[in-house]
Amino acid sequence: MSSLFLLFLLHITIAAAAQLRPDHYLPTCPNAESIVRNVMKKALIREPRSVASVMRLQFHDCFVNGCDASVLLDDTPTVPGEKQALSNINSLRSFEVIDEIKEALEKVCPGCVSCADIVIMAARDAVALTGGPDWKVRLGRLDSLSPWLEESNEIMPSPRSNASYLIDLFKKFNLSVEDLVALSGTHSIGQARCFSIMFRLYNQSGSGRPDPAIEPKYREKLNKLCPTNVDQNVTGDLDATPRVFDNQYFKDLVAGRGFLNSDQTLYTFTQTRSSVKLFSKDQSVFFKALVNGMLKLGDLQNNQPGEIRRNCRVVNKC
Repeated sequence: MSSLFLLFLLHITIAAAAQLRPDHYLPTCPNAESIVRNVMKKALIREPRSVASVMRLQFHDCFVNGCDASVLLDDTPTVPGEKQALSNINSLRSFEVIDEIKEALEKVCPGCVSCADIVIMAARDAVALTGGPDWKVRLGRLDSLSPWLEESNEIMPSPRSNASYLIDLFKKFNLSVEDLVALSGTHSIGQARCFSIMFRLYNQSGSGRPDPAIEPKYREKLNKLCPTNVDQNVTGDLDATPRVFDNQYFKDLVAGRGFLNSDQTLYTFTQTRSSVKLFSKDQSVFFKALVNGMLKLGDLQNNQPGEIRRNCRVVNKC
């Protein structure tokens, strides 16, 4: 890991979040949160998977130079955006939902609500609208003036990551082992591509064999979904109740039915197993830990100059 990247991590983790507050838009756009939620409700009806995809944007945004909507920026002729990062390309989706939210807000409160805050509010709503907890989010972020492609490639974990690597990564952001497990529980909703599990099914750790942690009947199901000649963009459910936010994800991990390696490793690794077991038995404890983790993730910031974009895909023009 480069010394420059370590400085980048230090810069993020020590950045203050004191200016963020739940009532930030009360004077300028008092209906901001209800506007965001209404658009998310429509997105959920139109395509249930889309809200899970929107929720995922918070992780891919906040882990890279803080929560600044840099992940939303499109490529320009001279500057590639984070959408081209290894963990994002052909993977992140539902940017059009963010566009729809921004358009609705601009009609009512032009130039008031940042795209970074939209991502935070929409991620919370994705959880709440599918059966998970609801909570007050802290607001007042600015949007970045540039993307962070190199940093995204450096930091974002792959589906192959194991729990040991993830613990070390989260620790750099002052996120605990419990935070890691709880935030991984956002895989309670949504889907992932066959691309992300082919190695688990056919060549785990270069062995030429499947991951022994996969429960045999579940492995048969995955083999049918993702045969060796499959279009690797085919998707599978991340847990047994992919449209309901609950603790089924953790029950599946205990049973050896985690879809991604980075999920199942949370149960096979001793340091994270106790949290997985606890959350599988007590949904309310999971929900409480999730809210705490999402708030901490949302507090990751930087002191770089920013703006409130008029279009979340491009920086403002003079």
